[in-house]
Amino acid sequence: MASGNMKDIKRRVKSVESTMQITKAMRLVASSKLRRAKQKAQAARPFFEAQYALMCRIAGETSNFSTVFTRRREVKNRLFIVIAGDRGLAGGYNSNIIKLAEQAKKDGESPKIIAIGKKAADYFSKHGYEMTAEYPGLAEHVKTADAADIAQTAVDMFASGVVDEIRLFYTEFVSPLVQTPAELEVLPISSPKAKIAAPNKMGTTFDPSPEAVFNRAIPKLITSLIVCSVNEAYASELGARRTAMENATDNAEEMIEHLSLMYNRARQEKITNELNEIVSGANAL
Repeated sequence: MASGNMKDIKRRVKSVESTMQITKAMRLVASSKLRRAKQKAQAARPFFEAQYALMCRIAGETSNFSTVFTRRREVKNRLFIVIAGDRGLAGGYNSNIIKLAEQAKKDGESPKIIAIGKKAADYFSKHGYEMTAEYPGLAEHVKTADAADIAQTAVDMFASGVVDEIRLFYTEFVSPLVQTPAELEVLPISSPKAKIAAPNKMGTTFDPSPEAVFNRAIPKLITSLIVCSVNEAYASELGARRTAMENATDNAEEMIEHLSLMYNRARQEKITNELNEIVSGANAL
């Protein structure tokens, strides 16, 4: 019996060791990619902030500033832009952002979806949502052209009245150990001029009007927002995967230690039984 147990334990140890090699490799890959992803996320923020400051300045030029992108209307249809990952094995990264989007849905509502990432596309398409567009494999090498395509689609749908509100769901990168699911209202834009510390005194002239310039710049602002959000989300995915693989590796090591202890006990039991048989045989003589 002990011999059979020993063989089973050996097989389990080999299996766990193979799994541990995979989790170690995935942790190292995630760690190396995380450095670059973190730098990209940090580098994109100042550009977006400068664009948003310009939009606030334009909005602050007139006291009665109002465009189709700032006016609120009765919300009948909404568009959700959801950024998730393309692969699993990242802890609760994908499920957390999808859960946040589901919680933002109103009773009986079925919002239109732009899914960035294979996991988001798979989930929402399987659950019967109207898929406006799907962008798997975008996060790792996000291009401005792809983000501009998403932004233009969203802007056109809002301006034409197809949707009355656009919300973005992504994961904010706080640190390699902390990633926070976040929700952001994209359109309509809430009082951008309220963000200005002081009114513009330069008397800048916008041709043909501040509203026209503002409307023309909206797709570029949302493009920048999407690039920033995708970079943040990808860095978060790598951070979550690194943590998950590190925990998996630690668990595998603990399991190997436990199995090794079981193996040694089974081996000791086998040796003891063999000695008892030898002694019993000698006494019989």
